Amino acid sequence: MQIQSMHFKARSSVALADATLQANLRKFQSTGFTALRAKAVAEFGPELFEALRGEGAAIRDRSLAHLDAWLERFEAEAVRRGATVLFAETRAEACELLIDICRRHGVRKAIKSKSMLSEEAGVNEALAANGITPIETDLGEYILQLAGEPPSHIIAPALHKSKEEVAVLFEAHHHAPRKDDIPRMTREAREVLREHFLSADLGISGGNFLIAETGSGVIVTNEGNGRMVTTLPRVHVCITGIEKVLPTLEDFSTLLRLLTRSATGQSISNYVSLFTGPRGRQDRDGPEHMVFILVDAGRTSLVGGDMQEMLRCIRCGACMNHCPVYRAVGGHSYGWVYPGPMGAVLTPSYMGLANALDLPHAATLCGACSVACPVKIPLPELLRKLREKQVDRGLRPRSERAAIRLWSWTARRPRLYALATAIAVRLLRILGGRDGMISMLPFGGEWTRGRFFPAPKSGRTFRSLYASRPKPARNRGQTTVFSSKQQ
Repeated sequence: MQIQSMHFKARSSVALADATLQANLRKFQSTGFTALRAKAVAEFGPELFEALRGEGAAIRDRSLAHLDAWLERFEAEAVRRGATVLFAETRAEACELLIDICRRHGVRKAIKSKSMLSEEAGVNEALAANGITPIETDLGEYILQLAGEPPSHIIAPALHKSKEEVAVLFEAHHHAPRKDDIPRMTREAREVLREHFLSADLGISGGNFLIAETGSGVIVTNEGNGRMVTTLPRVHVCITGIEKVLPTLEDFSTLLRLLTRSATGQSISNYVSLFTGPRGRQDRDGPEHMVFILVDAGRTSLVGGDMQEMLRCIRCGACMNHCPVYRAVGGHSYGWVYPGPMGAVLTPSYMGLANALDLPHAATLCGACSVACPVKIPLPELLRKLREKQVDRGLRPRSERAAIRLWSWTARRPRLYALATAIAVRLLRILGGRDGMISMLPFGGEWTRGRFFPAPKSGRTFRSLYASRPKPARNRGQTTVFSSKQQ
């Protein structure tokens, strides 16, 4: 997927002005995952869930601390069970390996279940360029494939689409009368996809986790397409990142409890599928060939560095569900595979700060994302570190650097600072007029282009208000200090 993160501000402005998108985002928020997660945590027990979060973070840290060893163990166990394990250093190399597999097996059609790594690598484009038809089978991904759009959310990829927009797409591509209710549209999609399931030569899946002790891959879904993709075609290829490896099945069971509650508010998802090697002699179904393509693509560059905690991520989407910026501008504004706070860290970390200048600033640092994260990734702290790196490398705009220097110079001179803030507050009060709202702010045009700026009501500075506050009466009572030695 071609990166467009340099245009975050422009894309956000378009998103904010898109009435249809804003209506769809509001609908998602009113019936979305945040309330479901809160209910699931309450039912589980907040204190128990908090302890589970700590355990999940510790599991991911242990996995990353010995990443090479666990990958070697995974490879050995997977090969012992008949699978092939390939490693790709880059996304392009992953596509080359996949195309080579397709050629060797005479693949003409490939069906896909949800895979973020395949989005990173541009797998669909690579397949199509080599004469192979890729078919997305996750319903949301299938809708977006028809629309020619990337996902806007890692769990609900088509949340930005309305029912009416989907109906128009289905009518155009399925050459059938338009259906206006969701159950009928779903049945129509199922009938179309079933033909692809039965005629595909190869299935491509992602991997939520890799389990080292058994050489197994895991996918967690709420649709049956994942099992179809991994069992019906002759060849199954799992493409995922190297950071997904876990030491044991017990570790997986812990993270599964966190993943489902954080992602969709479920105690368990509809399908939890573990695949270990190809079909055995006594098996009635399953692929004849099982291949894992494990991709680095910048992951090892984070190991041992100040961004390593981001590799804990289990792709639940909770951070974006709770992020006020994401909830306002949607996923496409971020310009690459990963939106929301996780994308604001992953995109510059994988693709370079210079290619994603605005993303570390696409956050209020309110901390809602880190509170929601099931593996306790300190996202605001990581975003601050990325901002610091931008400043250190001179990547921020000259106007911003000049403004900060001017503020710093003024702040070191208290009397001048007091005078400047007093003048600024009075000016803002005047600009606010009778309704107290500023529609055009000097040096703040980007803010007021999409929203009003509330003017200060009193026209007084914080310092003057603080100085005029009622002084509390002094406490003349006595304080007794109790020593632990006292009986």
